[in-house]
Amino acid sequence: MWTIITSWFTSNMMRLIGWGAIAASVTAILLGARQSGRTAERYDQLKKIVEIKDAQLRTTLNAPRTRDDLIKRLQDGKF
Repeated sequence: MWTIITSWFTSNMMRLIGWGAIAASVTAILLGARQSGRTAERYDQLKKIVEIKDAQLRTTLNAPRTRDDLIKRLQDGKF
């Protein structure tokens, strides 16, 4: 009985190793695709954040400095 089991196992060992390697490869590809999707989403979020901060900085630079500047802009209709 032991001889039958060991002969079956040794004859099918390469097949089992092959299937295991295929399963591991597919799993690695799927996990890599998932990670790249997360990275792309983070990049998009970071890009939006940087655009918002740039817009805020530009607005701050163009803001009136004093109350007199504010009054002049309101009178000129540039505000």
